[in-house]
This record gives sequence, C-alpha cells and structure tokens, in this order.
Amino acid sequence: MSKLINSIEEAIRVTGLKDGMTISFHHHLRNGDYVLNMVVDAIAKAGIKDITINASSIHEVHAPLVDHIKSGVVTGLECNYMGAAVGKEISRGIMKKPVIFRTHGGRPSDIMTGKSHIDVAFIAAPTSDDMGNCTGKIGKSACGSLGYAFSDAEKADKVVVITDNLVPYPLTDFSIPEIYVDYVVSVDKIGDPKGIVSGTTKITRDPVGLKIARYAVECIQASGLLKDGFSFQTGAGGASLAAAAYLKDIMVRDNIKGSYVMGGITGYMVDMLNAGCFEAILDVQCFDLKAVESIRTNPKHREVSGSQYASPTAKSCAVDGLDVVILGATEIDMDFNVNVHTDSNGYIMGGSGGHSDTAAGAKMAMIVAPLVRARVPIVTKKVQCITTPGSTIDVLVTQRGIAVNPARQDLIEKFKAAKLPVVTIEELYDKAMEIVGNYQPVELGDRVVAEVVYRDGTVIDRIRQVIE
Repeated sequence: MSKLINSIEEAIRVTGLKDGMTISFHHHLRNGDYVLNMVVDAIAKAGIKDITINASSIHEVHAPLVDHIKSGVVTGLECNYMGAAVGKEISRGIMKKPVIFRTHGGRPSDIMTGKSHIDVAFIAAPTSDDMGNCTGKIGKSACGSLGYAFSDAEKADKVVVITDNLVPYPLTDFSIPEIYVDYVVSVDKIGDPKGIVSGTTKITRDPVGLKIARYAVECIQASGLLKDGFSFQTGAGGASLAAAAYLKDIMVRDNIKGSYVMGGITGYMVDMLNAGCFEAILDVQCFDLKAVESIRTNPKHREVSGSQYASPTAKSCAVDGLDVVILGATEIDMDFNVNVHTDSNGYIMGGSGGHSDTAAGAKMAMIVAPLVRARVPIVTKKVQCITTPGSTIDVLVTQRGIAVNPARQDLIEKFKAAKLPVVTIEELYDKAMEIVGNYQPVELGDRVVAEVVYRDGTVIDRIRQVIE
C-alpha cells in the first residue's frame, strides 16, 4: 500500500479542489519555501479560481501571489505574518476581501475548534515515507520543527505531504504521522533551507542596540524573575539577541538553571541550552541552521505544535508559563499598545506571530526598541494598528530611558531601587519629538484591507488602505 501520487497537479485533482475552497501551508522554510508558489501556480493552470490561502506566514519569496490575486485565482488571504512584498500590494488595495491576520496561537486555536476550516492542507516536508509519516529534522531541505503544520494535518479535510526526500516506510522519527495524511507527492526540491535565515538573526554591533540590550537584562535582574526555574523567550532581532547573550553570561556566572526557552529558535538559544542555562528548548520554529542541527541531535531540544506553544483554547500552553519575553515594535503608544503589522507609512510588513500570545502569557513582557528609527518616532500618541494591547505590555526599553506600564507599580519600585533610568512613556514621547521635530503621522483611507484578530478570536483592529 502507498499514498504516493505522481504530481502536484494530480493532488489537486484527487483531493477534489475546486473554486471557492480554502487551502493551507506552513512557513517553516520561511523565505526559502517553494511549495506555496508551486501549488498556487498549478491551481492557476488548472483554471481554478476564488481560492482562499490560509498560511501561517507569507514571506518575500511568495511575491508571485500578487499576480494570482490580480487574476482572481486567490481572493482570500489568512496568515499570522506577511512580508512587505505582498503586504505593500495588499495595503494598496488589490484584494477585495480584507486579509485576516491571526496570532501564532490563535490560528491553531481556530483550526482545532472548527472556526477556521481547511479543505486541503499542503505540507512541505523535508523527509517523508510513502504513507506520509514526515519530519522537518532531516533531508536536504531540513528546516527543523514543523510545529505550525500540526493543526492543519489534524483538521484539514484532505492532507497532501510534498517532499523532496522520500524514504522507505516506516520513517520512525516522524513529526506528523501517517494517520492524518491522504496523499504524498515527491518533487525535486521543496525549498532552500538557507532561506529560513531571513531577516536579522545576528547580535547587533550598534552601540544603541547594545545599550538597549544591557538595560533589558538589568530589568530582568531587577524584576526578581531571574532565578532557578526561569523561563524565557526572545525574538531574532539584533538587540534581542544581544540581550540573550548578556543573559547567558549572567546565568552561567551565577549558576542559574532555567526551565525552558522557546519560540523561534536561533543558535544563540542553542548555546544557552548547551551551556546549562536551561533544561529544555520548546521549539515551534527554527530560525537558523544551528537550531535545525540541534533539534535533530539533542533530546532536550523538543519540537512542539503551535497549539502547545500558544493556543488559548488548548488545555494548557507553554506561553502561560513564561517569566519574561523580549519583543520588538514598529510603534508603541501612550497606552502601551504595540504595532508590528505596519511600517511608519502604513504599509503591511509584518504581523503578530507570537507577539501578542507571549505578551499575554508572560509575567513580564518587554519591548526593546530605539526611540527613533530613520527620524521616525517609535513612541506615538496612537499606533496605526494595535497588534498587542497595552494591558499586556509591561516595559518599554529604549536607549533614552525605560518606561513601565503604570499598572506595574511593583516593577517601577524595583527598577528605581536598582537605579535604572525609569521615565514615563510621555517623557519618551517628548524626547522623540525633540529629535524628529514636527513629525506628522501618515493619513490612511477609509477602506479596510485587513482585520487583526486577537488570540481570543475578537477583531482588535483594522488596517486601512494607504493613500498614494
């Protein structure tokens, strides 16, 4: 018995894919993914229209989607993150229906509870056998964890595994088991694993970024949370990674044994695990090839599903046990609301990912950002888009001072006792205005091009069309 079929074109036919259906993809190959484009090209050639794509994230490599949107092949997009190549065109209004943005926890929650229905899931698998047992840990296109594809595999009406490394049955160290898979397609190449290293995944050398990183670690120390059992997540930005490096040195020096580190995993997190700073890595997504190697070889480096990572409707999830998370921002306002969906001109170039999930779960959620980027203030009176509500953000760390949410008087007292440069968010705003002068935020149109769905399923904000 075998589930192997000859081509993506045959998969489209045998799954019964037709006009108006919803298909899904995961993004673990990130900017090296070939599968989404291959499938949508084949759908277009088959003459199928009005397709909705539910992808955990859309990256720059998926720019060909723009033509498929304009031609009517794709009429709906749902994702947790969207890169600028597609995002700018969405902001210009090329799609009739608003994009639906979810969080990394909200997406599997909606899929598992049936709120978000998938007709056919296409799963890029770096290794699979002919019955569909598959993994991302090995193969020429190895990308590590397949955590965001678990819910798609379990709940989609039809599941197609697409692989470029077909191995004899049974593949024993599988991530997704054959019980969820309908068909397997073998192709020459599903992607370029070098593309998973997209964006900034190196420690900053910028003195401003290093100063921010030092302040962030001093905040963690002053909070009282840095002790045995400490749990932590940080992003892959330069300042965030610098903070992780400083934190590692302190934990090694003081023999602090943390419990787990998680999120999008980089080699810096692997170094912390190997140095004994943490007992485990909970990995829903690898951000570089060192992380891929680690998840393949180290039993303490564990693959987890998107649901286990952050779903608010799972019986429990890892974000709820976080002590500290370090996050970025394109904007933060007087109420500590954070925007990571749009740039300063209002164009879509990001998305929540796990931003609002981790902020909601962590005992201390920190934003690290320079006060001004390219003469655009980070602190504003009102963000263009609320990605993460201010009620879940505790601290803003800039090179010009540290602002603490007034609801966290406990942290204000601890930071002042540690002689950290605590200021109000209003003072940071004033400092930013002194630097940029008479800055005027962009004006946006009335038409809604995207809806931002918070992790609990409510629409927290709407993104409006850019006027050019």
